[in-house]
Order: sequence, then structure tokens, then C-alpha cells
Amino acid sequence: MSTCHSDHHDHGHHHAPPQSFNMAFAIAISLNFAFVIFEVIYALSANSMGLLADAAHNFGDVFGLILAWGANWLMTLPARKRYSYGFKRTTIIAAVTNALVLVASSALIAFESIYKLMHLSQVNGTVITFVALVGILVNGGTALLFIKGAHDDLNIKGAFLHLLSDALVAFGVVIAGLGIYYTGKMWIDPLVGILIVFTILWSTWGLLRDSVSLILDAIPHYIDQVGVNDFLSSIPDVVAVHDLHIWGLSTKEVALTAHIVISAHHAANVDYKNINQVLKEKFRINHVTIQVEMQDSDFLCVRSETC
Repeated sequence: MSTCHSDHHDHGHHHAPPQSFNMAFAIAISLNFAFVIFEVIYALSANSMGLLADAAHNFGDVFGLILAWGANWLMTLPARKRYSYGFKRTTIIAAVTNALVLVASSALIAFESIYKLMHLSQVNGTVITFVALVGILVNGGTALLFIKGAHDDLNIKGAFLHLLSDALVAFGVVIAGLGIYYTGKMWIDPLVGILIVFTILWSTWGLLRDSVSLILDAIPHYIDQVGVNDFLSSIPDVVAVHDLHIWGLSTKEVALTAHIVISAHHAANVDYKNINQVLKEKFRINHVTIQVEMQDSDFLCVRSETC
């Protein structure tokens, strides 16, 4: 039984259709999977463990892209009886997984690089350079397909960072290949690999932090919680705000629930349409539920003392 006296519920639903990245995912997965096969063949012919390790890293990223694509598609499905919010949260799970895959891949590259640094072997610098240049074109080109959505969707950002990190790895391999070709020093390859690991981890930290926060229902980092509370408190005839909760429904959509206390004589004057509009346009909150409580009621929500 509810402990809250509810005189009005207002639900703000603003569900603009999410931008589709289906074509981008299809192109990126196809090209990168083809490149993995291409890279494995040349890695074996050049006796390059560096290229082979990079191929394994790229294969892991293809898996990450498939995961992100699936989550992006599930987000577009309508809500169902048991899943009242639909499957939007799968985008958060995909973002967390992609961040962890990037970290794990970095650990594997670091291990391989350190091992190669301690056990130097002869490799073909020319083949390494050629294959890595192709990798830059494939990874960098497909990363650009996601750059528009990487700013406000952690799931798309995860896909973008996967491809960008691959392009960075390929660029480092080009430098290593050229260095080996002109100097004959085999330690260049593993040293560049270690430097690339730090670059990938630096770019991945934000994704990992934000996605873990979302899965724990933390307030998204770009939401001004104080500003939201001040706005709700400044609404005419609102005398108190409590039980305010803000969380991410997905990597793009944010939900809010709040209890507001209003004088019984002015409850009809509250402009809920304007409240929803301001929360959406100013604070980027697009799923709003407000519970109204009358100030002079004998059944005020007991949570007003604890929230």
C-alpha cells in the first residue's frame, strides 16, 4: 500500500525516434571483419606477433560492434508487459561491456608488447607498414560513421572509441614498421605498442566511468541536479520538493521522478506542460513523473522527512 497521498500524477513522454546507425554498424562490422582475416594472413606471412595480436584486438572490437548494434536495435523496440521501459537499458550494458573489452584488449596488447620487448624476433617491417596503413583507412574511416552520435550516446561512443583505438593502434604499428625498416631495431615495435596502450586507456576511462555510473542508476554526469531542484522549487505555488530522483533509462534517455508540495488552493494552476518542456529543453530530461501533494493535507508523504 502506498504511503504517499497522491493528488495528481503528471507523466511527460517525449520519445523522439532515435537516430538509426544500422547502416553504419553494418558497414563497420563487415569491413573490420574482412580486415581481421586480411591481417591474420599477412601477420603469419610476415612472422609478426604484433600484427597477430592486433588482429585479435580487432576481432574483439568486431564483437563489441555487434553487441553495440544489437543494443541500439533493442532500444527502438516498444515497451512490453514485463518490460515497461522497453529494452533501452541494454545500451548501458553494451557500453559497460565495450569499455571492459577495451581495457582487456589493452592488457593483452601490453602483455604482448612486454613479452616481445624481452624476446626480440625478426619481422618484416615493409609488410607490417603496408597492413597497418590499410588498418588506418578501415578503422579510421568506419569510426567517422559514428562520430555524430558519440557526443550524446555512450553506446555509440563505445563503438566510436573501439574503432578510433584500432586506428591509433594501426598508426603506431605504421611507425614501428617504418622504424624497423629504416633502422633494423626490433625493439621499436613493442615500445610503440606500450605507448598505444596508455593512449587507449586514457580515452576509455571516461566511457567506463560514465557507463558504470549509469548502470548503478547514478545521475548522468551532464545533468545539473541542483539546477533541476531549484527549477522545481521555483515553480509558482510550490512550497517544497522532495524524493527527487534522476537516472538514465538508456545511454540517451533520462528519467525523473519527484514529489512536489502545493497549496490545495493553487493545485490547478500548475503548468505541467511547461515543466516538461523546460526539463526536456534545458536539462535534457525527457521522461518525467511528478507526484503532487497538498500542503494542508493530513496525508503528506512520509518520505518528505527522509528524501
